[in-house]
Amino acid sequence: MFPESQSGSPEPNSYPQQPKLLIVDDEDDIRTQMKWALAQDYTVVLAEDRRSAMEVVEREKPAVVTLDLGLPPRPADVEEGFATLSEMLSFDPFIKVIIITGRGEKEHALKAVGEGAYDFMYKPVQIDELKVVLKRSFYVSSLEREHHLLQKQVGVETFHGMLGTSPPMQEIFSTVHKVATTDAPVLIVGESGTGKELVSQAIHRLSSRKDDPFVVINCGAIPETLLESELFGHEKGAFTGAHVQRKGRIEAAKGGTLFLDEIGELSLALQVKLLRYLQEQVIERIGGREQIRVDARVITATNRDLKQAMKSGGFREDLYFRLAVVTIHMPPLRDREGDLLLLAKAFLTRYSEDSRRKIIGLTPQAVRAIQNYSWPGNVRELENRIKRAVIMAEGNKITPADLELGSQTMRDEYLNLKGAREALEKEMILKALSKNKDNVTRAAEALGISRPTLYELMEKLEIERK
Repeated sequence: MFPESQSGSPEPNSYPQQPKLLIVDDEDDIRTQMKWALAQDYTVVLAEDRRSAMEVVEREKPAVVTLDLGLPPRPADVEEGFATLSEMLSFDPFIKVIIITGRGEKEHALKAVGEGAYDFMYKPVQIDELKVVLKRSFYVSSLEREHHLLQKQVGVETFHGMLGTSPPMQEIFSTVHKVATTDAPVLIVGESGTGKELVSQAIHRLSSRKDDPFVVINCGAIPETLLESELFGHEKGAFTGAHVQRKGRIEAAKGGTLFLDEIGELSLALQVKLLRYLQEQVIERIGGREQIRVDARVITATNRDLKQAMKSGGFREDLYFRLAVVTIHMPPLRDREGDLLLLAKAFLTRYSEDSRRKIIGLTPQAVRAIQNYSWPGNVRELENRIKRAVIMAEGNKITPADLELGSQTMRDEYLNLKGAREALEKEMILKALSKNKDNVTRAAEALGISRPTLYELMEKLEIERK
């Protein structure tokens, strides 16, 4: 098994605080040799078949495993080995499994890597090479577990559905706390996708009205001819098709909160009717004569410049001052220093769990692409790109290509042919490494180049070797 002898090894299990390594092999001599060769660096535990291996994985939770594919009861084939690999990864998606195989079984080793194994080595194992691979495996496992733990923590540290540690967002949270205790109308302004509706929901949840309805209507999404009926309701026979009496959204929000999104799209005629409601707290359904008193708090939002709209005659000044008793300005994502990656990781955790994908993080290049992109669609765009990336990712880490940010990053960062070529090479190498679980040999094969050539390119392009 080993071409070189090992002497002076300490007693096995004499390093209880060391990382745990599981060796799975049906040959007792091989297990013993490997244990003595590696006991100085790791706490080594042994297993001879799938059952004993899974018992050790569940009990000891080793970070790294060496696995011989030929296991009882049929050591001559690989079915039991693949079943063991699958069970281990199902129990612990972060476990690093190194396949130990004969040179004549290369296709099995490559298949194992495709199914989630971290790397493979040929028999007889060179102990020095194995130590290098093990050291890298434990390091990567440690990083991934730490990153996953941080993602879990990020996922729960939210303010009523909103996440942000930047000063602008902390100011927003403080303002929400203050205005929630009053019935003052609130106008939320900001670019599309900045989270205006989330703020309105937070105000409602923190208010004394939280147990009553929260009613939303998008003033820009409903044709003007229908919007009046949606807001104020109608009586039976008020117009063609009005077969029954119907309450409007304002009436439906009685006792609670009415959120009018895209208020800047409201026609002047409806602005007059809304102003009357805000002044008198009464409405009349279309086709009706009865004045109906409705107690509802009104929160509005817009991505338009209402002050400019007032100057051009498109928005009533008296309505503006009724709505904007308190104005909350939502910052664009590009102005929320430190929140970008926090949000990206939170969305990654959420959608990885929702889709049951074993996505464990972002590549360094994906992080740079996210940081270099301007995010014109703000948080909504970031969420949608992460959601798509989780679905489309071929590897266990998100790449710029998964986010559809690769070409954008190139346009932004590189202005000449040499730079563009290097950027493309780097992106392709990173994607190949991610798809093949950082296995350089397999990535080189996928790229159609030799392993030494790939190492040279990685060094040239400053791609970290794991």
